[in-house]
Order: sequence, then structure tokens, then C-alpha cells
Amino acid sequence: MLPKSFLDKLLAQHQQTPPFPATSDIKKLFTKIVLTLFPEQTQRHFSQASELKAVWESIENGLESLLYSMKDQLSEEPSVIAHRFLERIPAIYELLQTDVEAMVAGDPAATTSYEVIRTYPGFYALAFYRLAHGLHQEKVPLIPRILTEYAHSKTGIDIHPGASIGRYFFMDHGTGIVIGETTVIGERVKIYQGVTLGALSVDKSMASTKRHPTIEDGVVIYSGATILGGETIVGKESIIGGNVWLTRSVPANTKIYHQENVKVIQD
Repeated sequence: MLPKSFLDKLLAQHQQTPPFPATSDIKKLFTKIVLTLFPEQTQRHFSQASELKAVWESIENGLESLLYSMKDQLSEEPSVIAHRFLERIPAIYELLQTDVEAMVAGDPAATTSYEVIRTYPGFYALAFYRLAHGLHQEKVPLIPRILTEYAHSKTGIDIHPGASIGRYFFMDHGTGIVIGETTVIGERVKIYQGVTLGALSVDKSMASTKRHPTIEDGVVIYSGATILGGETIVGKESIIGGNVWLTRSVPANTKIYHQENVKVIQD
């Protein structure tokens, strides 16, 4: 039998933990949003506008219900936040359409937008990130992180919902990409697998400061590059080569490459 002191301690933890919606319910609702926005992801296709309207009403009601279970942690009524989030959906959809366009235009292997939406992990991660970012802007706690971590588990792409990412964003391959909370990314940016946009220091005292870099418009960052620091700015149209370690700003139209000596010895 477990000791009473341990059981008492565990009971106190249960009593002190604030109510919060089930992670499975959060995943289910937001997967429904993605599938409704992008029928390429599913076999269920609607034939009438009235059907779509009913689905969006059920989504809004579902979100309100999730938020109601944590209402003491919110600054506004759940119904107000849910309604305002739904009003963000058209803008989020248009942003994702620009991302799809960037993927089709930027990847020679991409034949159609259908292929990108159906198969690309970068699109899947961005879909959940952009929805999570909308909730983050509404100051909803924890749910945005649950959404992006769910996408992280599915794709290997780790984007904090607090990051700011502009239009026409393209993550090629995507696996191992990390984008920190205070990262700012401009428009038409392309990054490859294994890129880290992170903090130069992980000291807890920096929690409320800008810790992650700013990537301006038109930048390309190749695989394995690491760019760190809240004061680090990569100027417009710059190219950062693979495996570069960067902790200082670079001006626009800069090319930075990592060089190493590779020796081939034949017997």
C-alpha cells in the first residue's frame, strides 16, 4: 500500500490543479478546422454552403465549450474569445494559401497545391501554427502550445505559437526546424531542414524579452544553420549557408557560408 503521506501530497496536487480541457478534445477540434479549411486533407467534401455554415457554427460552439472549462484563466468571456477567433479564420486561411503558393513555386518536386496540402509536413505544421498563433493573440493560455506541440510530434517541426511569421513562408523538408517564441520572420522567407532560430541565452530572467532573431524579407537559410539572439537581424535577401552558426546581425544582401576542410584518403 502506498504511504498516506504520499497519497495526501498527491491529493493536494489534484485539488490545486486548475481545470483544463482534455488534450484529445483540443486536437480533435482543431483537426476539424484544418480539414474543413482544406478538403484536400479529407474525403468529406461539402456540397452546400448551408452545410459549411453549420460546421463552422459547431466549431465555434466547440471552442466556446473548451474555453468555458478554463474560464477562470481567461481575461474575457469564452463566447467573446471564440467568436473573435472565428473572425480570424478567413485571414488565417489566406495566409496559408500564400504558404502553399510559396511551396509550389519554391520546390521543383512539388507538382500541385493539392500535393503540398496533402503530403507536405511543412504545410501541416504551418496550418496548426497559424491557428495556434491566432489563439495566442487572443491571450488564451496553454492551448496554443498544445496545438503546436501536436504538430511538432507529427512533423518534427517545432514552431512556438508566439513567433511572428509573414506571408509566403516555405519550410523545405522541415524536419528538425526550431522557431522560438520571439522570432520575427518577414515575407517570402525559405528555410531548410535542421535550422534553429533560437535564443543566445536560456536564462529565466530573459523570459519577457526578445530572445530570438529577426529574419527579414526574402532570406534563404540552408540546412543545419543556427541563428541565435534577440538582437540578431538577418537583412533582406540574404543567404545563410548550411551549418552556419550566427550570433550577430548581417546587412541586407549578405551571403554567409560555413567552410570546412574535407580530406579524402584513398588506399
